[in-house]
Amino acid sequence: MATRYASLDVLRGIAILGTLATNIWIFTNPEGLIGYIQGAHGASGMWEPIEGLLQQLAQGKFLGLLTITFGIGLAIQQRSAIRRGHPWPGRYYIRGALLFVDGLVNYFLFTEFDVLMGYAVTGIIVAYLLSMRLRRQYVALGIAVTTHIALLGVLAWALASAPTGNGSTLDPNPYADSSFLGLVAFRAENMGLFRAEVIFILPMSIALFLAGAALLRAGVLEPRGEKLRRRLMVVGLGVALPLDFALGMTGGDAGLVLGRYGTAPVVALGLLAWIAGLYANGRSPGRWGRAVTPIGRTALSCYVFQNMVAGAVCYGWGFGLAQRLDPQTVVPVTVLLFVGISALLMFASRAWLTRFERGPLEWLWHRSYSALDSRFARRKPSVDATTGA
Repeated sequence: MATRYASLDVLRGIAILGTLATNIWIFTNPEGLIGYIQGAHGASGMWEPIEGLLQQLAQGKFLGLLTITFGIGLAIQQRSAIRRGHPWPGRYYIRGALLFVDGLVNYFLFTEFDVLMGYAVTGIIVAYLLSMRLRRQYVALGIAVTTHIALLGVLAWALASAPTGNGSTLDPNPYADSSFLGLVAFRAENMGLFRAEVIFILPMSIALFLAGAALLRAGVLEPRGEKLRRRLMVVGLGVALPLDFALGMTGGDAGLVLGRYGTAPVVALGLLAWIAGLYANGRSPGRWGRAVTPIGRTALSCYVFQNMVAGAVCYGWGFGLAQRLDPQTVVPVTVLLFVGISALLMFASRAWLTRFERGPLEWLWHRSYSALDSRFARRKPSVDATTGA
């Protein structure tokens, strides 16, 4: 691209911090993801409704926003390749494979709710879809949305029909009692369970990637997309947001799932339109925009780093903070932890970019891709010579 969309860096930065706002409650749960899913160890008294409200504010919306921005980024890569005369998707599968490895490392070492592995698979699929005619892309988008709605309906029905229970406690509790390597082994033993969400949301991820690419073509980040942005804000923030809160706050487990995977992605479209509209006419980011832009430019590094820091603070192999919390302290401490890690990400990303062009993981990823791409490029002539092609 000749110019860089200022709004895209801001959007990525907000999405990264938004995923932290969602996941921080998992880290501060004494039983980690298991306890969070079962609704154990929640707040009590006046803190209970505050906890529910704070969790609902972030639930699913920033996951959707991050997924859409990945789709926009993929479409920008396609534009760049075509402008340079390179075939598309070419060797994009190398990029996808490297991202999958990043996600695999992040999963085993730091967090069992990693999204990078899913994005890697989705990116490879959508990269090939973007090489097709627009009509076929929209057909694929429709199939993905229909499949996701069907799966979501089945899951919501199952949750609504299931008997309620208090849930069992982990004994032993690896989040509290295991070493770092012990928790790695726990994730390896339960990989099927912990990776189920990635498989379940694959149709949704494909749809949001394709939607991001379509929105980029329609000018959602540019002045010409003003009418489109207004419509997205009406649907996302005016209609989907109130429905999302109603489902999440009063619908039980089924409502929470319908919100996280149903209405929240639509809310994310409204957030995208609102934030993009602030910069569509060339306006430079203000104070808060400048604060999150470095996070957006180092999104991969910041995503992994926030998981590493939160795990070190909360789990037993580190400072073990989660085990010291009770129903009266979990909310204020979780909020303070989120603010502290967010401030650390803002400071660290800005300091890093004053000396380097890319984040550390982005640099490693770029160097690995360049090396692999060059190796495959050198191998191609010898293959052609032997086959006569």
